[in-house]
Amino acid sequence: MAMTHQQRPWGYSNSVDSDASKSPDWQLHDQTLAVRAGIARSGFGETGEAMYLTSGFTYNSAEQAVQSFTEEVDHYVYGRFANPTVTMFEQRLAAIEGAQYCVGTGSGMSAMFASVACLVSAGDHIVAAASMFSSCWVVLAEILPRWGVTVEFVEGNDPEKWAAALNRPTRVVFIETPSNPMLEIVDITMVSDLAHQVGATVIVDNVMASPILQKPLQLGADVIMYSTTKHIDGQGRVLGGAILGSEKYIKESLNPFIRHTGPTLSSFNAWILLKSLETLAMRVERMNENALAVAQFLETIPEVTAVNYPFLASHPEYELAKRQMSGGGTTLSFQVKGGQERLFEVMNALRVIDISNNLGDSKSLITHPYSTTHRRLDEQTKAQMGITPALARLSVGLEHHNDLITDLERAFR
Repeated sequence: MAMTHQQRPWGYSNSVDSDASKSPDWQLHDQTLAVRAGIARSGFGETGEAMYLTSGFTYNSAEQAVQSFTEEVDHYVYGRFANPTVTMFEQRLAAIEGAQYCVGTGSGMSAMFASVACLVSAGDHIVAAASMFSSCWVVLAEILPRWGVTVEFVEGNDPEKWAAALNRPTRVVFIETPSNPMLEIVDITMVSDLAHQVGATVIVDNVMASPILQKPLQLGADVIMYSTTKHIDGQGRVLGGAILGSEKYIKESLNPFIRHTGPTLSSFNAWILLKSLETLAMRVERMNENALAVAQFLETIPEVTAVNYPFLASHPEYELAKRQMSGGGTTLSFQVKGGQERLFEVMNALRVIDISNNLGDSKSLITHPYSTTHRRLDEQTKAQMGITPALARLSVGLEHHNDLITDLERAFR
Protein backbone atom coordinates (compact mmCIF):
# COMPACT_ATOMS: atom_id res chain seq x y z
CA MET A 1 0.00 0.00 0.00
CA ALA A 2 1.46 3.37 -1.00
CA MET A 3 2.28 6.00 1.61
CA THR A 4 -0.73 8.25 1.16
CA HIS A 5 -2.65 8.64 4.42
CA GLN A 6 -1.67 5.43 6.18
CA GLN A 7 -2.29 5.71 9.93
CA ARG A 8 -0.38 4.39 12.91
CA PRO A 9 -1.94 5.04 16.34
CA TRP A 10 1.57 5.06 17.82
CA GLY A 11 4.28 5.89 15.31
CA TYR A 12 6.99 6.30 17.94
CA SER A 13 9.96 5.96 15.64
CA ASN A 14 10.77 5.20 12.03
CA SER A 15 14.52 5.47 12.47
CA VAL A 16 16.71 2.76 11.02
CA ASP A 17 17.58 1.46 14.48
CA SER A 18 14.07 1.75 15.97
CA ASP A 19 12.97 -0.92 18.40
CA ALA A 20 9.26 -1.73 18.22
CA SER A 21 9.46 -3.33 21.68
CA LYS A 22 9.92 0.15 23.14
CA SER A 23 6.46 1.26 22.02
CA PRO A 24 4.02 1.45 24.95
CA ASP A 25 1.80 -1.62 25.36
CA TRP A 26 -0.93 0.12 27.37
CA GLN A 27 -3.70 2.60 26.55
CA LEU A 28 -2.25 6.10 26.62
CA HIS A 29 -4.01 9.24 27.84
CA ASP A 30 -5.02 11.78 25.18
CA GLN A 31 -2.51 14.29 26.56
CA THR A 32 0.33 11.79 26.07
CA LEU A 33 -0.89 11.04 22.55
CA ALA A 34 -0.94 14.79 21.85
CA VAL A 35 2.81 14.87 22.50
CA ARG A 36 3.94 11.48 21.26
CA ALA A 37 1.55 9.93 18.72
CA GLY A 38 2.56 9.78 15.08
CA ILE A 39 6.25 10.57 15.54
CA ALA A 40 8.23 9.33 12.54
CA ARG A 41 11.93 9.88 13.22
CA SER A 42 14.51 9.71 10.50
CA GLY A 43 17.80 7.89 10.81
CA PHE A 44 19.21 10.96 12.57
CA GLY A 45 17.04 10.30 15.64
CA GLU A 46 15.92 13.92 16.03
CA THR A 47 13.88 14.87 19.12
CA GLY A 48 11.81 17.50 17.31
CA GLU A 49 9.51 16.42 14.51
CA ALA A 50 11.07 16.96 11.10
CA MET A 51 9.63 19.34 8.51
CA TYR A 52 9.82 17.83 5.03
CA LEU A 53 9.68 20.73 2.58
CA THR A 54 9.47 18.75 -0.63
CA SER A 55 6.98 18.51 -3.46
CA GLY A 56 8.07 15.09 -4.70
CA PHE A 57 9.98 11.91 -3.88
CA THR A 58 12.54 9.71 -5.66
CA TYR A 59 12.57 5.96 -6.24
CA ASN A 60 15.38 3.43 -6.19
CA SER A 61 14.21 2.02 -9.50
CA ALA A 62 11.57 2.36 -12.17
CA GLU A 63 10.01 -0.80 -10.79
CA GLN A 64 9.69 0.75 -7.34
CA ALA A 65 7.93 3.77 -8.87
CA VAL A 66 5.39 1.48 -10.51
CA GLN A 67 4.86 -0.45 -7.27
CA SER A 68 4.42 2.82 -5.35
CA PHE A 69 1.65 3.98 -7.67
CA THR A 70 -0.04 0.57 -7.57
CA GLU A 71 0.28 0.65 -3.75
CA GLU A 72 2.26 -2.58 -3.62
CA VAL A 73 4.95 -0.90 -1.51
CA ASP A 74 4.95 1.84 1.11
CA HIS A 75 6.43 4.91 -0.51
CA TYR A 76 5.43 8.56 -0.78
CA VAL A 77 4.69 9.52 -4.37
CA TYR A 78 3.76 13.23 -4.49
CA GLY A 79 3.16 16.10 -2.11
CA ARG A 80 -0.45 16.50 -3.24
CA PHE A 81 -1.12 12.94 -2.03
CA ALA A 82 0.88 12.89 1.20
CA ASN A 83 3.96 14.22 2.98
CA PRO A 84 5.78 12.75 6.01
CA THR A 85 5.19 15.85 8.15
CA VAL A 86 1.52 15.97 7.19
CA THR A 87 1.23 12.25 7.98
CA MET A 88 2.61 12.82 11.49
CA PHE A 89 -0.01 15.51 12.10
CA GLU A 90 -2.80 13.31 10.73
CA GLN A 91 -1.79 10.35 12.87
CA ARG A 92 -1.51 12.45 16.01
CA LEU A 93 -4.92 14.06 15.58
CA ALA A 94 -6.49 10.68 14.73
CA ALA A 95 -5.04 9.21 17.93
CA ILE A 96 -6.44 12.06 20.05
CA GLU A 97 -9.85 11.80 18.38
CA GLY A 98 -10.01 8.00 18.45
CA ALA A 99 -10.51 7.86 14.68
CA GLN A 100 -9.16 5.23 12.31
CA TYR A 101 -7.89 7.74 9.76
CA CYS A 102 -7.34 11.47 9.32
CA VAL A 103 -6.70 13.62 6.25
CA GLY A 104 -5.28 17.14 6.55
CA THR A 105 -6.45 19.91 4.21
CA GLY A 106 -5.41 23.47 3.43
CA SER A 107 -8.26 25.17 5.33
CA GLY A 108 -11.35 24.44 7.37
CA MET A 109 -13.69 25.17 4.49
CA SER A 110 -11.78 22.86 2.16
CA ALA A 111 -12.26 20.18 4.83
CA MET A 112 -15.97 20.92 5.10
CA PHE A 113 -16.51 20.92 1.34
CA ALA A 114 -14.45 17.80 0.67
CA SER A 115 -16.03 15.83 3.53
CA VAL A 116 -19.49 16.28 1.98
CA ALA A 117 -18.73 16.59 -1.75
CA CYS A 118 -16.82 13.31 -1.89
CA LEU A 119 -20.05 11.49 -1.03
CA VAL A 120 -22.69 13.13 -3.23
CA SER A 121 -23.74 13.27 -6.87
CA ALA A 122 -26.76 14.56 -8.76
CA GLY A 123 -30.01 13.34 -7.25
CA ASP A 124 -28.63 12.75 -3.75
CA HIS A 125 -30.25 14.24 -0.65
CA ILE A 126 -28.60 16.04 2.29
CA VAL A 127 -30.17 16.95 5.64
CA ALA A 128 -28.44 19.58 7.79
CA ALA A 129 -28.90 21.42 11.07
CA ALA A 130 -30.15 24.91 10.26
CA SER A 131 -27.74 26.89 12.46
CA MET A 132 -24.20 27.00 11.10
CA PHE A 133 -21.27 29.10 9.87
CA SER A 134 -22.16 31.17 6.82
CA SER A 135 -19.69 29.56 4.39
CA CYS A 136 -20.99 26.10 5.32
CA TRP A 137 -24.49 27.35 4.58
CA VAL A 138 -23.39 28.70 1.18
CA VAL A 139 -21.86 25.31 0.27
CA LEU A 140 -25.03 23.46 1.24
CA ALA A 141 -27.69 25.93 0.16
CA GLU A 142 -26.14 27.37 -3.01
CA ILE A 143 -23.20 25.38 -4.41
CA LEU A 144 -24.28 21.75 -4.02
CA PRO A 145 -27.82 22.36 -5.32
CA ARG A 146 -26.19 23.51 -8.57
CA TRP A 147 -24.85 19.94 -8.81
CA GLY A 148 -28.39 18.57 -8.57
CA VAL A 149 -28.15 17.77 -4.85
CA THR A 150 -31.20 18.52 -2.69
CA VAL A 151 -30.68 19.95 0.80
CA GLU A 152 -33.14 20.24 3.69
CA PHE A 153 -32.44 22.21 6.87
CA VAL A 154 -33.83 21.25 10.28
CA GLU A 155 -34.14 23.62 13.22
CA GLY A 156 -33.66 22.48 16.81
CA ASN A 157 -33.71 19.00 18.34
CA ASP A 158 -37.30 17.89 17.86
CA PRO A 159 -37.03 14.16 16.94
CA GLU A 160 -40.21 14.42 14.90
CA LYS A 161 -38.75 17.21 12.73
CA TRP A 162 -35.58 15.21 12.15
CA ALA A 163 -37.56 12.03 11.44
CA ALA A 164 -39.71 13.92 8.92
CA ALA A 165 -36.62 15.24 7.13
CA LEU A 166 -35.07 11.77 7.19
CA ASN A 167 -38.08 9.99 5.74
CA ARG A 168 -36.30 9.01 2.53
CA PRO A 169 -32.84 7.81 1.46
CA THR A 170 -30.32 10.45 2.48
CA ARG A 171 -26.65 10.50 1.57
CA VAL A 172 -25.29 12.95 4.16
CA VAL A 173 -26.40 14.53 7.42
CA PHE A 174 -24.32 17.59 8.32
CA ILE A 175 -24.30 18.93 11.89
CA GLU A 176 -22.44 21.89 13.36
CA THR A 177 -22.60 21.69 17.15
CA PRO A 178 -22.13 24.00 18.95
CA SER A 179 -23.05 26.29 16.09
CA ASN A 180 -21.27 29.47 15.06
CA PRO A 181 -22.22 32.06 16.33
CA MET A 182 -25.42 31.14 18.21
CA LEU A 183 -23.93 28.20 20.15
CA GLU A 184 -26.93 26.02 19.42
CA ILE A 185 -26.55 22.36 20.38
CA VAL A 186 -27.64 19.40 18.25
CA ASP A 187 -28.26 15.98 19.80
CA ILE A 188 -25.62 13.99 17.95
CA THR A 189 -26.78 10.59 19.17
CA MET A 190 -30.45 11.16 18.33
CA VAL A 191 -29.72 12.52 14.86
CA SER A 192 -27.14 9.80 14.13
CA ASP A 193 -29.58 7.04 15.07
CA LEU A 194 -32.23 8.44 12.72
CA ALA A 195 -29.70 9.12 9.94
CA HIS A 196 -28.29 5.62 9.97
CA GLN A 197 -31.77 4.18 9.48
CA VAL A 198 -31.85 5.75 6.01
CA GLY A 199 -28.22 5.02 5.14
CA ALA A 200 -26.82 8.51 5.72
CA THR A 201 -23.26 9.37 6.69
CA VAL A 202 -23.25 11.75 9.66
CA ILE A 203 -20.63 14.51 9.45
CA VAL A 204 -20.05 16.74 12.49
CA ASP A 205 -18.33 20.11 12.33
CA ASN A 206 -16.62 19.96 15.73
CA VAL A 207 -14.72 23.25 15.42
CA MET A 208 -16.40 25.09 18.29
CA ALA A 209 -15.91 22.25 20.78
CA SER A 210 -12.50 20.95 19.65
CA PRO A 211 -11.43 17.33 20.23
CA ILE A 212 -10.83 18.21 23.89
CA LEU A 213 -14.44 19.01 24.82
CA GLN A 214 -16.48 16.74 22.51
CA LYS A 215 -15.97 13.34 20.86
CA PRO A 216 -18.62 13.00 18.12
CA LEU A 217 -17.48 9.53 17.02
CA GLN A 218 -18.27 8.23 20.49
CA LEU A 219 -21.76 9.74 20.20
CA GLY A 220 -22.63 7.98 16.94
CA ALA A 221 -21.23 10.27 14.22
CA ASP A 222 -19.29 8.82 11.27
CA VAL A 223 -17.05 11.72 10.23
CA ILE A 224 -15.59 14.77 11.98
CA MET A 225 -14.25 17.88 10.27
CA TYR A 226 -12.19 20.74 11.66
CA SER A 227 -10.85 24.09 10.79
CA THR A 228 -7.51 23.42 12.47
CA THR A 229 -6.87 27.18 12.29
CA LYS A 230 -9.12 27.34 15.36
CA HIS A 231 -7.92 25.85 18.66
CA ILE A 232 -5.55 23.29 17.10
CA ASP A 233 -3.21 26.03 15.92
CA GLY A 234 -5.08 28.50 18.06
CA GLN A 235 -2.32 31.07 17.98
CA GLY A 236 -3.15 33.03 14.84
CA ARG A 237 -0.39 31.60 12.65
CA VAL A 238 -1.58 29.19 9.96
CA LEU A 239 -4.64 27.92 8.12
CA GLY A 240 -5.54 24.26 8.03
CA GLY A 241 -8.30 21.71 8.08
CA ALA A 242 -8.80 18.05 8.94
CA ILE A 243 -11.29 15.27 8.21
CA LEU A 244 -11.47 12.15 10.38
CA GLY A 245 -13.40 8.93 9.85
CA SER A 246 -13.28 5.23 9.12
CA GLU A 247 -10.79 3.52 6.84
CA LYS A 248 -13.61 2.75 4.39
CA TYR A 249 -14.79 6.39 4.20
CA ILE A 250 -11.26 7.79 3.85
CA LYS A 251 -9.96 5.27 1.32
CA GLU A 252 -13.04 4.76 -0.82
CA SER A 253 -14.66 8.21 -0.79
CA LEU A 254 -12.40 10.97 0.50
CA ASN A 255 -8.92 10.11 -0.76
CA PRO A 256 -9.88 9.85 -4.48
CA PHE A 257 -11.62 13.24 -4.20
CA ILE A 258 -8.71 14.87 -2.32
CA ARG A 259 -6.03 13.53 -4.65
CA HIS A 260 -7.63 14.89 -7.79
CA THR A 261 -9.01 18.19 -6.46
CA GLY A 262 -5.90 19.04 -4.44
CA PRO A 263 -6.92 20.91 -1.22
CA THR A 264 -3.52 19.98 0.17
CA LEU A 265 -2.20 20.89 3.63
CA SER A 266 1.32 22.32 3.33
CA SER A 267 4.11 20.61 5.25
CA PHE A 268 5.00 23.87 7.00
CA ASN A 269 1.44 24.39 8.23
CA ALA A 270 1.26 20.72 9.22
CA TRP A 271 4.43 21.12 11.29
CA ILE A 272 2.97 24.12 13.12
CA LEU A 273 -0.27 22.23 13.77
CA LEU A 274 1.62 19.13 14.87
CA LYS A 275 3.52 21.08 17.51
CA SER A 276 0.35 22.95 18.54
CA LEU A 277 -1.38 19.68 19.39
CA GLU A 278 1.08 19.28 22.26
CA THR A 279 -0.51 22.20 24.13
CA LEU A 280 -4.07 21.93 22.79
CA ALA A 281 -5.62 20.47 25.93
CA MET A 282 -4.01 23.00 28.27
CA ARG A 283 -5.03 25.93 26.09
CA VAL A 284 -8.62 24.79 25.52
CA GLU A 285 -9.19 23.92 29.17
CA ARG A 286 -8.03 27.36 30.34
CA MET A 287 -9.95 29.17 27.59
CA ASN A 288 -13.04 27.14 28.50
CA GLU A 289 -12.74 28.22 32.16
CA ASN A 290 -12.33 31.84 31.09
CA ALA A 291 -15.31 31.68 28.74
CA LEU A 292 -17.62 30.41 31.46
CA ALA A 293 -16.49 33.17 33.82
CA VAL A 294 -17.02 35.84 31.15
CA ALA A 295 -20.42 34.42 30.18
CA GLN A 296 -21.56 34.45 33.80
CA PHE A 297 -20.39 38.06 34.13
CA LEU A 298 -22.19 39.19 30.98
CA GLU A 299 -25.46 37.86 32.38
CA THR A 300 -25.15 40.47 35.15
CA ILE A 301 -24.93 43.43 32.72
CA PRO A 302 -28.36 45.13 32.41
CA GLU A 303 -27.65 46.14 28.80
CA VAL A 304 -27.10 42.52 27.78
CA THR A 305 -30.41 40.97 26.84
CA ALA A 306 -29.15 37.43 26.14
CA VAL A 307 -25.96 35.40 26.52
CA ASN A 308 -25.54 32.25 24.42
CA TYR A 309 -23.17 29.78 26.07
CA PRO A 310 -23.88 26.03 26.36
CA PHE A 311 -22.83 25.67 30.00
CA LEU A 312 -25.03 28.48 31.30
CA ALA A 313 -28.19 27.17 32.97
CA SER A 314 -30.10 29.72 30.85
CA HIS A 315 -29.11 27.95 27.62
CA PRO A 316 -32.12 26.06 26.19
CA GLU A 317 -30.01 22.94 25.57
CA TYR A 318 -28.01 23.14 28.80
CA GLU A 319 -28.74 19.54 29.88
CA LEU A 320 -27.93 18.17 26.42
CA ALA A 321 -24.70 20.16 26.29
CA LYS A 322 -23.68 18.74 29.67
CA ARG A 323 -24.32 15.21 28.40
CA GLN A 324 -22.30 15.38 25.20
CA MET A 325 -19.61 17.96 26.05
CA SER A 326 -17.08 18.11 28.88
CA GLY A 327 -17.06 21.92 28.76
CA GLY A 328 -19.08 24.73 27.25
CA GLY A 329 -16.34 25.79 24.85
CA THR A 330 -14.24 28.88 24.32
CA THR A 331 -16.75 31.02 22.44
CA LEU A 332 -19.99 32.79 23.39
CA SER A 333 -22.32 35.33 21.84
CA PHE A 334 -24.50 38.01 23.38
CA GLN A 335 -27.17 40.55 22.43
CA VAL A 336 -27.26 44.16 23.64
CA LYS A 337 -29.91 46.83 23.95
CA GLY A 338 -29.51 49.66 21.47
CA GLY A 339 -28.68 47.51 18.45
CA GLN A 340 -25.62 47.79 16.24
CA GLU A 341 -24.83 51.39 17.13
CA ARG A 342 -24.54 50.68 20.85
CA LEU A 343 -22.72 47.40 20.26
CA PHE A 344 -20.11 49.15 18.10
CA GLU A 345 -19.57 51.71 20.89
CA VAL A 346 -18.84 48.88 23.30
CA MET A 347 -16.57 47.03 20.87
CA ASN A 348 -14.61 50.20 20.07
CA ALA A 349 -14.08 50.91 23.78
CA LEU A 350 -12.36 47.57 24.47
CA ARG A 351 -8.66 47.79 25.35
CA VAL A 352 -7.63 44.15 25.81
CA ILE A 353 -10.04 42.24 23.57
CA ASP A 354 -9.29 42.65 19.84
CA ILE A 355 -11.85 43.10 17.07
CA SER A 356 -11.26 40.17 14.70
CA ASN A 357 -13.35 37.59 12.87
CA ASN A 358 -11.23 34.60 13.95
CA LEU A 359 -11.99 32.36 16.94
CA GLY A 360 -10.37 29.66 19.06
CA ASP A 361 -7.30 31.87 19.45
CA SER A 362 -5.07 32.43 22.48
CA LYS A 363 -6.03 36.11 22.23
CA SER A 364 -9.63 37.10 23.01
CA LEU A 365 -11.41 38.29 19.86
CA ILE A 366 -14.80 39.90 19.30
CA THR A 367 -16.71 40.31 16.05
CA HIS A 368 -20.09 41.44 14.73
CA PRO A 369 -21.39 38.44 12.73
CA TYR A 370 -24.24 40.37 11.09
CA SER A 371 -21.82 42.64 9.21
CA THR A 372 -18.75 40.37 8.94
CA THR A 373 -18.75 36.55 9.08
CA HIS A 374 -22.43 36.14 8.15
CA ARG A 375 -22.96 39.25 6.00
CA ARG A 376 -23.17 37.06 2.86
CA LEU A 377 -26.49 35.58 4.01
CA ASP A 378 -29.80 37.19 3.10
CA GLU A 379 -31.87 38.95 5.76
CA GLN A 380 -34.38 36.12 6.10
CA THR A 381 -31.66 33.50 6.67
CA LYS A 382 -29.86 35.69 9.20
CA ALA A 383 -33.13 36.27 11.05
CA GLN A 384 -33.89 32.54 11.08
CA MET A 385 -30.44 31.88 12.54
CA GLY A 386 -30.91 34.59 15.19
CA ILE A 387 -28.10 36.74 13.81
CA THR A 388 -29.22 40.32 14.46
CA PRO A 389 -27.45 43.70 14.34
CA ALA A 390 -27.32 43.58 18.16
CA LEU A 391 -25.35 40.30 18.33
CA ALA A 392 -21.64 40.00 19.15
CA ARG A 393 -19.53 36.85 19.10
CA LEU A 394 -16.72 36.69 21.64
CA SER A 395 -13.93 34.12 21.42
CA VAL A 396 -12.30 33.97 24.84
CA GLY A 397 -8.54 33.49 24.99
CA LEU A 398 -5.79 32.84 27.51
CA GLU A 399 -5.69 36.24 29.22
CA HIS A 400 -6.62 36.30 32.91
CA HIS A 401 -10.41 36.27 33.13
CA ASN A 402 -10.40 39.20 35.57
CA ASP A 403 -8.79 41.42 32.93
CA LEU A 404 -11.33 40.35 30.32
CA ILE A 405 -14.21 41.06 32.69
CA THR A 406 -12.75 44.45 33.60
CA ASP A 407 -12.29 45.28 29.94
CA LEU A 408 -15.94 44.45 29.17
CA GLU A 409 -17.23 46.20 32.28
CA ARG A 410 -15.42 49.45 31.40
CA ALA A 411 -16.44 49.21 27.76
CA PHE A 412 -20.10 49.05 28.73
CA ARG A 413 -19.61 52.06 31.04
